[in-house]
Amino acid sequence: MSTSPAFIGEAASGKRASLLHFMTLREREQFSWMDLLWLAFLAGLAILPPIEEIHKQFILLAIGVLQLLEGRLIAYFPTRGRHYAVLLKILLATLLIDHTGEVAITSSYYPIYYLPVVTAAIYFGPWGTLVWTAIASAAYCSYLYPAIQQYELTTSAITELTIRILFFFLAGVIVNRFAVENRRQTRRYQMLAEELEKTNRRLEQIQVEARRSERLAALGQLSAGLAHEIRNPLGVIKGSAEMLQQKLQDSNPLASELASYISSEVNRLSALVTRFLDFARPQHLETAMHSVADVVERALKAVAAQWTGPAIDVERKYEFDVPPVPLDENFCEQVFINLAQNAYEAMTDGGNLRVTIRAAQRDHVRGVEVQFSDTGPGVPEELREQIFNPFVTSKKSGVGLGLAIVSKIVDDHHGALRLEASSGQGACFSVFFPEAGSAAEPSPSRAVEISGE
Repeated sequence: MSTSPAFIGEAASGKRASLLHFMTLREREQFSWMDLLWLAFLAGLAILPPIEEIHKQFILLAIGVLQLLEGRLIAYFPTRGRHYAVLLKILLATLLIDHTGEVAITSSYYPIYYLPVVTAAIYFGPWGTLVWTAIASAAYCSYLYPAIQQYELTTSAITELTIRILFFFLAGVIVNRFAVENRRQTRRYQMLAEELEKTNRRLEQIQVEARRSERLAALGQLSAGLAHEIRNPLGVIKGSAEMLQQKLQDSNPLASELASYISSEVNRLSALVTRFLDFARPQHLETAMHSVADVVERALKAVAAQWTGPAIDVERKYEFDVPPVPLDENFCEQVFINLAQNAYEAMTDGGNLRVTIRAAQRDHVRGVEVQFSDTGPGVPEELREQIFNPFVTSKKSGVGLGLAIVSKIVDDHHGALRLEASSGQGACFSVFFPEAGSAAEPSPSRAVEISGE
């Protein structure tokens, strides 16, 4: 190799910096002012010698087109697009130096190899960067063989070539370091944003629960007072109606029948008042370690024994080795009776009730989850957010206190009651009870889960 066409390092430093600047642009599909900037740099290379070399101009044009379409290429080939982009740039760079120097390896356009090197450093990890830089260096050194056929390979030429190759690797490693750190910071910010979003959602839910609890507390006090005041008149009315029915039974059958209507309606009102009191009065739980499956089984048998409607097929999916949890047996049986009865009543033409019991974890708290999933019409969308509020019901004859009482019982157990988003037909209610020692941080029980089963 002759030393007369000397390796030019200083003259190429500005071009090298420009190429590094070009490659900081990530995958894009929209034209921006940065595109105009590096296209202007490519145009500057086009008007520099050798100007009359038409192949050089076409190769620079191809590099510009590839830069513009690189984002689309990667979007079209998500897995291999980055490999294609780097490989094409290596091929174009190899062709460019072949048409820009009397001897290709002495071309002053050799910094064009920084383009694929920096591209690989941005898209890949450290090992990928080293591999692609080695391939680019090998492509550049491929012109060494025809050069030594004509010129003498001197020690200074070998030293200069080695320096260039080392600078390829140095540039690739430095850019890759910043690219990897940038990706790491981006992932960190994404994780922080996701955590912040989750925290905001939980905070909003807690605020909604706090406002609801205030309303329920006021409603409970009002209900307790009204129930107490209503019960006394109801007792007087019922007693009077029964006395009238006894005295008028033979002399006036119509009046006796009307008196019986009064008595039956008073009984219905008395039952309603009792439910108000159940909702309003403080509950004193007597918890002990119980098997959830045993309590659920008693509730299912009680509901099935009283059911007089169409046939309901109950499917049980109980996990083995589910740990016992602290429960008030009577209150929790009331919870499961209410959920099972609602499922039965929802399936007016018969159907399937699937009951699932499994070990679960919610908000880093271990416990047991029970799901009641029916094949009825499901809960209307407009009622899903308020289904656990008092006086909200989808039944024609319902009062809307059943699920409110169930929610209150589950709350007192520091559990969670949710209406899950079912992937198919019907409604799915899940009850979560924490294990012993896990109830120090109660979670809101009245919630609507957006994710599927």
